[in-house]
Amino acid sequence: MKLKKIVKEIPLKQFKGSKEIEITGVCANSKLVAPGNLFVARRGRMEDGTKYIPEAISAGAVAVLTDIYDPSLKQIAQLIHPDVSSLEGLLSAHFYQHPSSQLFTVGITGTNGKTTTSFIIKHLLDVLRGPCGLIGTIEYILGQHRYQATRTTPDVTTNQKMLREMVQQNCQSAVMEVTSHALDQGRVDHVDFDVAVFTNLTLDHLDYHRTMEDYCKAKNMLFRLLSSNQKKKKNYKKSAVVNIDSPWHQKILEGCSASVFTYGIASKADLYADDILLNSEGSCFTAHYQNRTVKVQIPLVGRYNVYNSLAAMSVALTQGFDIEQIAPLMKLAPKVPGRLEPVANPLDLKIYVDFAHSDDALINVFECLREFKKGRILCVFGCGGERDQSKRPRMGQAAEEYADFTIITSDNPRSESPEAIAAQIAAGFKRKDSYIMDLDRRAAIEKAISMANPDDIILIAGKGHEPYQIFAHKTIEFDDRKVAAEVCQQLALK
Repeated sequence: MKLKKIVKEIPLKQFKGSKEIEITGVCANSKLVAPGNLFVARRGRMEDGTKYIPEAISAGAVAVLTDIYDPSLKQIAQLIHPDVSSLEGLLSAHFYQHPSSQLFTVGITGTNGKTTTSFIIKHLLDVLRGPCGLIGTIEYILGQHRYQATRTTPDVTTNQKMLREMVQQNCQSAVMEVTSHALDQGRVDHVDFDVAVFTNLTLDHLDYHRTMEDYCKAKNMLFRLLSSNQKKKKNYKKSAVVNIDSPWHQKILEGCSASVFTYGIASKADLYADDILLNSEGSCFTAHYQNRTVKVQIPLVGRYNVYNSLAAMSVALTQGFDIEQIAPLMKLAPKVPGRLEPVANPLDLKIYVDFAHSDDALINVFECLREFKKGRILCVFGCGGERDQSKRPRMGQAAEEYADFTIITSDNPRSESPEAIAAQIAAGFKRKDSYIMDLDRRAAIEKAISMANPDDIILIAGKGHEPYQIFAHKTIEFDDRKVAAEVCQQLALK
């Protein structure tokens, strides 16, 4: 695309260079720049993108969006604006031809449940509407192409590029996990959402947002985005799908002009569930919608997965699909990697790996496991470094209350001291005999497995699907599922 066509709709303060050059792509990461790209040099919270301009030019960038004119860049087109971040989304959307306008687009936000809900929504839309793309914590699914996710909600340029690839791959829909950080940082700017889903809001990320009110305000931005009526290829009904059982659901909807659809268990929502039966193989419940009732079976365990299922079903209902059409599809809802994922092993032990990394998520998993436990619950977990420190003692408190014994270990300590993180977790325990510490995560998993008998349940929490462990100066390969299976195999051979 010619640069002059791109800048036509961009409110620049200044432009230097030729507008006749051909732009092959837009990129905000200098390490990913390809020849002919336009490099977005934004100043972020942690990094100043302008210092990477030379690297981007060396990689082949022919134009730069930046905040200050640099007269030394003679052969490079310069797009100048004092607030680069405010233009990045518009520029990217324009270059990639506003791909979300050609897709039925669903955004999901909430502290917990985003990933599982997104997988179920994708499953339903694949069947009901045709191929559905996905952008989320575990992977990016762009038609026939799948990529391991690097972050839950990528930067705005990457999002627009992936949505364009979905269109090219003949996707009809897209579902995105949308984090509070992403909303606050404008990573979904100019993505035209048709449905926004709110799962829940519990204590987390207060290192970033400071207060729960600020955390809620960030998530509320997704619902305000529904109010913007952009040009759609098809007229989809703009809808806000909210968990009415969350005490934050009204604040989440402030400023939202879309129609509201509620779901819940404790309250009589537009879609609600009762007669819930939970076991180690899955869950079943009765769903009520517009004076109709259907039996629903899902291969997912836990009450929280009933909520996730209701959220996904609600999205389909907002678009006019019948509940009798939706209910049978739930039997084939996908199991999500690292979400209460069982580890097959030769010792016949009940070992589960889960991504729970907040006290609320941990409690949800414990309550689920209690539904079918026969012996003890043994828990192995740590907390990530450079993340909300206030939740560490709360997670310790939750583990002491719900587990029979806990091994505190290391998660992804990043630049923080693993010992200091573990000490903060231990501060939540009242009884010293209810836990031990072992900061070697593999050794901690070995101890739990050695302690267990076939009636016990081992929960390895915090990292879920992650195949790595991040330390201050290195990242190592580490997958809880593989490690637990290897340990069991070694013990079986003794």
